[in-house]
Amino acid sequence: MSGSGAPGPGAAPCRFAHYFVLCGIDAESGLEPDELAGENFDQSPLRRTFKSKVLAHYPQNIEWNPFDQDAVNMLCMPKGLSFRTQADNRDPQLHSFIITREDGSRTYGFVLTFYEEVTSKQICTAMQTLYQMHNAEQYSSVCASSSCSMDSLASSIDEGDATSLAKLQRYNSYDISRDTLYVSKCICLITPLPFMQACKKFLIQLYKAVTSQQPPPLPLESYIHNILYEVPLPPPGRSLKFYGVYEPIICQRPGPNELPLSDYPLREVFELLGLENLVQVFTCVLLEMQILLYSQDYQRLMTVAEGITTLLFPFQWQHVYVPILPASLLHFLDAPVPYLMGLQSKEGTDRSKLELPQEANLCFVDIDNHFIELPEEFPQFPNKLEFIQEISEVLLQFGIPPEGNLHCSDSATKLKNLVLSDLVNDKKNGNIPSNALNMYELLKGNETIARLQALAKRTGVTMEKITTPLTEKEKDGKLSCEELELRDYKLNVQLREVFANRFTQMFADYEAFVIQAAPDMESWLTNREQMQNFDKASFLSDQPEPYLPFLSHFIETQMFATFIDNKIISQWEEKDPFLRVFDSRIEKIKLYNVRAPALRTSNYQKCSTLKEAAQSIEQRLMKIDHTAIHPHLLDMKIGQGKYEQGFFPKLQSDVLATGPTNNNRWASRSTTTPRRKDRLRQHSEHIGLDNDLREKYMQEARSLGKNLRQPKLSDLSPAVIAQTNWKFVEGLLKECRMKTKRMLVEKMGHEAVELGHGEANITGLEENTLIASLCDLLERIWSHGLQVKQGKSALWSHLLQYQEREEKQEHSAESPVAVGTERRKSDTGITLPTLRVSLIQDMRHVQNMSEIKTDVGRARAWIRLSLEKKLLSQHLKQLLSNQALAKKLYKRYAFLRCEEEREQFLYHLLSLNAVDYFCFTSVFTTIMIPYRSVIIPIKKLSNAITTSNPWICVSGELGDTGVMQIPKNHLEMTFECQNLGKLTTVQIGHDNSGLLAKWLVDCVMVRNEITGHTYKFPCGRWLGKGVDDGSLERILIGELVSSTSDEELGKQCRTPPQQKSPTVARRLSITSLTGRNTKPNAGQIQEGIGEAVNNIVKHFHKPEKERGSLTILLCGENGLVAALEQVFHHGFKSARIFHKNVFIWDFIEKAVAYFETSDQIGDNEEALLLQRSSCKTFCHYVNAINTAPRNIGKDGKFQILVCLGTRDHLLSQWIPLLAECPPITRMYEENALLRDRMTVNSLIRVLQTLQDFNIILEGSLIKGVDV
Repeated sequence: MSGSGAPGPGAAPCRFAHYFVLCGIDAESGLEPDELAGENFDQSPLRRTFKSKVLAHYPQNIEWNPFDQDAVNMLCMPKGLSFRTQADNRDPQLHSFIITREDGSRTYGFVLTFYEEVTSKQICTAMQTLYQMHNAEQYSSVCASSSCSMDSLASSIDEGDATSLAKLQRYNSYDISRDTLYVSKCICLITPLPFMQACKKFLIQLYKAVTSQQPPPLPLESYIHNILYEVPLPPPGRSLKFYGVYEPIICQRPGPNELPLSDYPLREVFELLGLENLVQVFTCVLLEMQILLYSQDYQRLMTVAEGITTLLFPFQWQHVYVPILPASLLHFLDAPVPYLMGLQSKEGTDRSKLELPQEANLCFVDIDNHFIELPEEFPQFPNKLEFIQEISEVLLQFGIPPEGNLHCSDSATKLKNLVLSDLVNDKKNGNIPSNALNMYELLKGNETIARLQALAKRTGVTMEKITTPLTEKEKDGKLSCEELELRDYKLNVQLREVFANRFTQMFADYEAFVIQAAPDMESWLTNREQMQNFDKASFLSDQPEPYLPFLSHFIETQMFATFIDNKIISQWEEKDPFLRVFDSRIEKIKLYNVRAPALRTSNYQKCSTLKEAAQSIEQRLMKIDHTAIHPHLLDMKIGQGKYEQGFFPKLQSDVLATGPTNNNRWASRSTTTPRRKDRLRQHSEHIGLDNDLREKYMQEARSLGKNLRQPKLSDLSPAVIAQTNWKFVEGLLKECRMKTKRMLVEKMGHEAVELGHGEANITGLEENTLIASLCDLLERIWSHGLQVKQGKSALWSHLLQYQEREEKQEHSAESPVAVGTERRKSDTGITLPTLRVSLIQDMRHVQNMSEIKTDVGRARAWIRLSLEKKLLSQHLKQLLSNQALAKKLYKRYAFLRCEEEREQFLYHLLSLNAVDYFCFTSVFTTIMIPYRSVIIPIKKLSNAITTSNPWICVSGELGDTGVMQIPKNHLEMTFECQNLGKLTTVQIGHDNSGLLAKWLVDCVMVRNEITGHTYKFPCGRWLGKGVDDGSLERILIGELVSSTSDEELGKQCRTPPQQKSPTVARRLSITSLTGRNTKPNAGQIQEGIGEAVNNIVKHFHKPEKERGSLTILLCGENGLVAALEQVFHHGFKSARIFHKNVFIWDFIEKAVAYFETSDQIGDNEEALLLQRSSCKTFCHYVNAINTAPRNIGKDGKFQILVCLGTRDHLLSQWIPLLAECPPITRMYEENALLRDRMTVNSLIRVLQTLQDFNIILEGSLIKGVDV
């Protein structure tokens, strides 16, 4: 299986079974306690675990699937040997296991464990000695405990002792003279494909032959030799009959266009978990979380793991997969990678005692108790309700209750003695025969079913009449084993079809988004890591809105990446079988429903191939295609087939070591393809790439993003465990590098693409997905190598311990805190006080957020906050600088104690400071945030303090503060309000009272005290009557100020800064307050208009979630208002007439006066109706602005007029009116732009491009203006 050379003719890939194995007690080495299994010695010797051994395996070895003795022994007997006496239950148990090799190939094992009498006197004596020691210890502990209670009556002490001791001896005893000792032994078949039913039957027949009173027809060697060497794999699409000891056994294999082989009964998975739970666990598996299955029964672990991974088709689980985790490998749970593992629960232990290293991203599935624990945040599977409805219809046809039925699974045989009344009281509706109750009645209480029923009513499906098709046969109890098996096969294939159909519908157009960039395989493999091979953004933009939360996470997974890799590789080599089947299904869909490919709807389309799929299996099982050779006598030594009832015979190894030589007749017919690696190898010879190098590339490409290949189960030396951990550390570092790179590239957009960093755009949704996966990575890093787990979030518990230590030090002495750099001061010297950089302070902010209820949530909020503040790397460095704490919390091999890797990890996180994230502000929209504002006046030209009563109103994307009075004689204030989001505008004004009412404001600064984001709102104008434009209030447009520390860090790679309100210089030049007047020329003015309009058009062409602030594009420094002001100022006659300032608004008012009087005089003949209505609306708007109850100055009024004209698409009608009205000749020079017909026409055309957009103005811009 590991691809070590192509198999020769007749060789094994086409054999049904590779090995037959026998495990049990080694009589020579006797009883060896199994320390690795971690058993405590308080348990009675019969309950302890002892080492088992592989006693024999045939053949000795096969080159393409080398025998791994340790792994097989560990998986055949995961708990080691167990002992029983005649008083205990000794029913045989069946379980299966899987071995996944490092190259991802799998082999299956099927094991029957039974009990054999111990004949070795030595072992019986050893067991008795252990018992005597154990009882002596127990007795002394009982005495010790009772002697403490001196006050109690002596008689009661004696009585108590006597009973407890008697109990001890009765339940925990083994007496060599009285008891028979039994020990577990197992027989196992190892096969290349999961033929579970066939192997189970073969092993059971073998076991019956050992225990029956009559010896078997032939020696056991004959049957084992037959299955190892003479039974072929059935060819794809065919069935095969071979012979067990007593009865023939039939197995079948799906055809090349059917779903791959899966022999584990999905019926049992649905009964064990229930439909709703199963869909949730399935979603967690798709999103590559950590999945831990928990059950007392190994076969249940295997059935659920294989069942769920089978349903992933066409995707395949790419990470650690150990459905049965032997007790000696518990340290695997420490793995900081996605895994799917099964853990055997001990009788009587409850979930709370289970110490798991990390639970932030864990899906815990308690199979026996029908219960799952899910990670806190994960998206729901698309169309979940309709999907559950469709599956439940299939289940009900087969008489299976959708909410599961824990007690009717095969493994629960202990229930026979339960009386019916107990079953009725049992909340899980135990084993009630389905004809006794209408199935629907049984389910009435279930909330999912209630939802489904409502859904069914809407879609016209009735559920009342569902009865099970089985009732007749069940009454007679005649449902034969074959029929049950056939039903299981049919149910399996129908359920799998429903799941596969979901993916076929969801990814029907996936091929259109695959980026085939490489000319040949060699260059693709070499550059695999740098290349984007799926257009994620376009794919998501094509999906229905409800699917996005799930899909945006799913397309980031390794299983999806591997699926796309396989698609790209299929240009150069044979298609992966899963991909081939999936692609053919998509072709079929496209033939049947010819839908417009771009039109994606979230309408649910049910699976239409259920009948055909069930029929093809039924036909194969009814009509046998091939029959294998019958078992026959072998050429064995004398005394062959020695038979002793109840004991598995010692097999003669010489006859089982090799197969017959004439075995080639079915080898040539075998259609199994050689492994992909061999294909790659042959292909590589054609393109002349050095083989070793190619293998390395191939492994690299395959393992890209996988943190760890499948760990080797067998070798448990400390060196190998260290190496495994080292792989984890390397994998985590690689994942961190890729995640940070992806976040940078996505965020930096086109400028990064031009520098060659890969694809460009990112949606808000995608950013959220990437940040969520960064949070998950940090949780995994922090849970790697933990000494003792505390709380569900390893990161948060580390932070809490750090906080506790720091606060203790703070009490003893004021601890030094890293201080943020000073802000640059303005002319006045007034500035915002420095916000100190404090990890603890950021934790307190998060702890004060009552909306967050869990540790995992707090850790995520803290990561988002640190990322937004550009302090993530710095905070984590500070946290890890406390080495004493790190040593206390982490084992030596933990990632956080590997210094070089840790430094690189912090460096990768530091690179995220190059971009602005708003991942905290935009997610926690309802929290209360403290803000601080400072008003900075220009002292040189005015009073620093005004005698009037100033006020301020701050607005952001999420709301505004309302008008807040500023305390008298104060320029600084703090206020708390619900999160405003990114800040956009500030309105500032005063009531003009007192002697020193005039006020020249330079700017207003506002800071979010949690995130530290500081916004500057430039003003540079007077507020006061009789000065400047007479304004008592102004609307200022904000810009985010970058802190100096980031400037140093990210000068080279900053994203372009946001635009801001017009600078002081320009405002002053317009109002000719200063003598410096550099007026732009006509060409520059026209360019400015073009650019302003162009920016607005671009804004509307972006996806809604990516648009910035429209207010800035209208009123900002290079916005539309400023550009139009320049047009109106060009050629405006001397701004001062008789020492009085003249403003554009004066011209507008003159024009209105003209329009209103000319209307009264009577129409000019050439005035058209349209022109009249334009005049009317223009006058109406100007008058509304003039009569608004606000003290806005003339320039402020002009701004409102432009904003309203843009919103209502009227500017292009107003400009020609103004250009032609008589006041223009009095107020404008001959060469003014507004008096040049061509310029006016081109201006009108430019403004008309805004007609198509729905422009919504921020409330603060037009407050109080009623039009």
